[in-house]
Amino acid sequence: MKSDLDALMQAKNLDAILVIGNAEHNPPMYYLTGGGHVTGATLIKKRGEEAMLFCNDMEREEAAKSGLKIIPYSTYNYEALLKEAHGDPALAAAIRYKRMFTDQRVHGRVGIYGNTDLGSAFAIFTHLQRLIPEFELVGETRDDSLFMKTMETKDEAEVAHIRKMGKITTQVVGRVAEYLTSREVREDEVLLKEDGSPLTIADVKAKINLWLAELGAENPEGTIFAIGHDAGVPHSTGTPTDLLRLGQTIVFDIFPCEAGGGYFYDFTRTWCLGYAAPEAQKLYDEVKAVFDKVMENFDLNMPFKNLNRFVCEEFEGKGHKSPLNTPAPLDGYVHSLGHGLGLNVHERPWSGLTAADDNILKPGVVVTVEPGLYYPEKGMGVRIEDSVWVRPDGKAEILAEYPHDFVLKMKRWKK
Repeated sequence: MKSDLDALMQAKNLDAILVIGNAEHNPPMYYLTGGGHVTGATLIKKRGEEAMLFCNDMEREEAAKSGLKIIPYSTYNYEALLKEAHGDPALAAAIRYKRMFTDQRVHGRVGIYGNTDLGSAFAIFTHLQRLIPEFELVGETRDDSLFMKTMETKDEAEVAHIRKMGKITTQVVGRVAEYLTSREVREDEVLLKEDGSPLTIADVKAKINLWLAELGAENPEGTIFAIGHDAGVPHSTGTPTDLLRLGQTIVFDIFPCEAGGGYFYDFTRTWCLGYAAPEAQKLYDEVKAVFDKVMENFDLNMPFKNLNRFVCEEFEGKGHKSPLNTPAPLDGYVHSLGHGLGLNVHERPWSGLTAADDNILKPGVVVTVEPGLYYPEKGMGVRIEDSVWVRPDGKAEILAEYPHDFVLKMKRWKK
């Protein structure tokens, strides 16, 4: 939580942090500002002190909505900076950072965060380190960075944002189910659009994006809507020209966020339209049984990877491969059980078998639970996923309930 930020800065021996980039679709900046139309901003926070937000003058009122103290970039005359830098914009930016640090009395080890153009950042910070050799500019790998650890637990206001996105997500999923089951079906079991032409994956995704937008959400990471062979490849997003047919497994994994790059939700259902082949039904039943066992064994403060190991053992006991004893399997259970969820669609705590022991299911985390089995050569795959909050009382709560139906009954299919 944000209240942990200073303690985590202390643990990482950081005297200050520098966050750069837009306030939207930039998790570290969004986390500290609340988002908004603020582009190319700079945030400086010293350990134990409030953050300062530097912004373009035209966006000063948007920036002020953050509640932070605002300093306009015009405080530092850009023409003078560029002249001092002999026309080099990267050096001019570095000189401005140096003056910001001086004005804010920043010193020591400074962590650098935010989403921005890598080439520009490299040029600027190369100059900056040369200009301030007494400082140590610190970068981190993303998965265990300061912000990943700070954002790992959520307060109730953050959970409310995720819960709201869960409601929107399940509304859209319900609309998709209603739309699909209301289609006319051709003799060869292909679903038809209103105009009588075949319904494709691209057609369904267009409706998903429209319905998300109507409900105030964005879909920056895309949607997995994959049928048949593609359903057997976990992160295949689906072939746009594939036709929707009865009896084939459809993996529908949807992970939208609040407009402006806010909090995500993550949700998956697997469907067969009209009927399911016995082999597909068996696969689904095995995944659902494991999903239910995971929810029953959601122990407080357990390393998340322990549940993943449990899932591997369960699936291997049913004859499927898993990462526990098969390096990088391409069929069976091929991924980890889940991940944290928040301003990033994937964040701490991690559940991979090699994850550190401090990735635990402690109060305040929101995680996905998404066991699955995949057999692309058999033209099938199954995944079930819900997003779960570990509440302050230690209980696990699914944040958006939705039925786990596998076979969806067609309303206009003439068998």
